[in-house]
Amino acid sequence: MPKITRSDVKVPGDVSAEARETYIDNYLKATRETGHLMLFACDQKMEHLNSDFFGPDISIEDARPEHLFEIGSQGVCGILAGQRGLIAQYAPDYPDINYLVKMNSKTNLVKGAQDDPYSPQLYSFDAVLEMIDNGVNVVGIGYTIYLGSDYEPQMLAEAGELVAQAHAAGLIVVLWMYPRGKAVANEKSAHLIAGAAGTALCLGADFVKVNPPKGKLDEEPIATKALEAAVAEGSGLIGTTLAAASDEELSASQAAAKKLVEASSASGRTGLVCAGGSTVEANIFLQQLWDQIHIGGARGNATGRNIHQRPLDEAVRLTKAISAITLGDASADEALEVFEGKKDFTLDTTTEDDGIHYYFEITEIRF
Repeated sequence: MPKITRSDVKVPGDVSAEARETYIDNYLKATRETGHLMLFACDQKMEHLNSDFFGPDISIEDARPEHLFEIGSQGVCGILAGQRGLIAQYAPDYPDINYLVKMNSKTNLVKGAQDDPYSPQLYSFDAVLEMIDNGVNVVGIGYTIYLGSDYEPQMLAEAGELVAQAHAAGLIVVLWMYPRGKAVANEKSAHLIAGAAGTALCLGADFVKVNPPKGKLDEEPIATKALEAAVAEGSGLIGTTLAAASDEELSASQAAAKKLVEASSASGRTGLVCAGGSTVEANIFLQQLWDQIHIGGARGNATGRNIHQRPLDEAVRLTKAISAITLGDASADEALEVFEGKKDFTLDTTTEDDGIHYYFEITEIRF
């Protein structure tokens, strides 16, 4: 991706004057000076309990929580997202990772048939500031909202206040936006996900994490019209040839990425990233990610299980392959070569008078 400079960062108007430079520092650190986000999601330790960390087809290394931090330290990521306590326990041993503190969480024990989802705030914003004062490299906070839940008003209010507090302190904010609850007929609707992305913008988030939409575009006339409008306006999100193609003429990955266009447009200056979902083959995942960015208009990724359920060496190579696409603008084929160990994607830093600068390089590995 093209590098951005300090002057390129769009600082929100609710960032205090005293925190303006801190916000720019944190935004550039989190995005590695690209404006794109590579988020390593580690909040499933609470959200999914131990089912994502121990079981068939999951590396036994994933049973150790420190596996997450070893990946974050040895791999190439923008930020590692997790609950305050998880980060607090391991951050002293892994001080160079950029951390994003997840401010709310719930387990998956209470199902929709029992009650609508509610993920309450777990700790105060002051607790995050204390971590920063203690030297933990926290660059931002995150929060999940279940739009359509009976508890939507509480989550919206908590998130809105946290965004204001975070920006006032110079931290970035990522909102997880999931339509879910008895009022939601289809939580993977492209039109509804676009509404969720726009809600994150209205709350002031810097990035929004959504589930990629599913289903055919022609089953959602509004989403189809939004796609046509984006092409007509020359938004640059998608080419006219691709837009005109039917789902049958596209690969499954391309067709899925087309459904993101409405959401990436609706999110405006709030960068949209997609959840990675359950573990799939690396070549499939990397092509999906490339299509989400270059067809759907996404500005990065938010990936958890696809990374941490693998052995350390493989997980590290996948972070590099993902970052090669998200941060380095590599093709899916070149990123796959990084994952397969044929090439390496490295991140180097230099410290100059105006701050830290990041440099990426893809090199062939000679045996």
